[in-house]
Amino acid sequence: MSGLRVINPGARATVQDSGRRGYRRHGLSAGGALDIHSFSWANKLLDNPANCACVEILLGGFEAEAETDMVIAVAGAATSIRVNGNTADGWQTVQLHKGDTIAVDPTRSGRITYLATPGGFDTTTWFGSRSVVVREQIEGIEAIQKGDILSPVHATARYQPRQVPERFRGHYSDRLTLRLVPAAQYSLFHQEDLLRLTTNTYRVSNQSDRMGFRLDGPALERAPEGIISEGIAVGSVQIPGDGKPIVLLNDCQTIGGYPKPGTLGALDAGELAQRLPGQELEFCFANLADVQNERVVFHRFFSETRWNSDGADLVWI
Repeated sequence: MSGLRVINPGARATVQDSGRRGYRRHGLSAGGALDIHSFSWANKLLDNPANCACVEILLGGFEAEAETDMVIAVAGAATSIRVNGNTADGWQTVQLHKGDTIAVDPTRSGRITYLATPGGFDTTTWFGSRSVVVREQIEGIEAIQKGDILSPVHATARYQPRQVPERFRGHYSDRLTLRLVPAAQYSLFHQEDLLRLTTNTYRVSNQSDRMGFRLDGPALERAPEGIISEGIAVGSVQIPGDGKPIVLLNDCQTIGGYPKPGTLGALDAGELAQRLPGQELEFCFANLADVQNERVVFHRFFSETRWNSDGADLVWI
């Protein structure tokens, strides 16, 4: 089946849906789109179901040729999209004709861009998901390579120009405050360290990828010693022996023995995933119910709104 023929995958491009469910007990990472906000908008632009697989492009540099007429949508990091050399912004639908080339330029702010197509990309499903976790080295679940053909589930779709309203777009150069829901070991941390964690500024280090982000900043001085290894949730903030936080993301290991003062909700984890080395952030503690309610509203918005006829805004159904 025809689709997009990859000319250059850039730094790294992988297919990601919303991730695997029910396989962490077998040692498989959840995987899935790091930034569910941008991922959800890429699919919403095409009226795709929420779980449709997109191409997750790291730092731009992606280039492909359309082998058939098709519609795509792009959302995420601040970058330019070029079709046959003509520049357009992201966060919108794009019409491609057979023979057109599309390029995603290097990002100006943010790390990740999502490229969607009607119905998602028709790649191999393993363990209930199309998501690629490169480090697990599972045959048939690999990063996108030059020459790969990325085929849409729906071969054709009616093009409708749509743009994500500015108020909904991500702005990844903004200063970030991450909300921590207290975790199982919260009570084991000394109050002075909890205060240190939430009153100081941290920076994203160079050691940051889909597994997690190491942060530079003031070390916690009296963190509890290691615990018996236990299951880890995506978004967990671990405090290793050096006292500096590690935020675990979608491709993280399934168990670990470092104590955790708190866990980020998925929306906050997605905001963090878009930040580049050197960017600053802060922590604060949050109420579990507030974080859960925000996630409920987030999903209701995408399932219970529809596009206006001009494709410039949405209304609740």
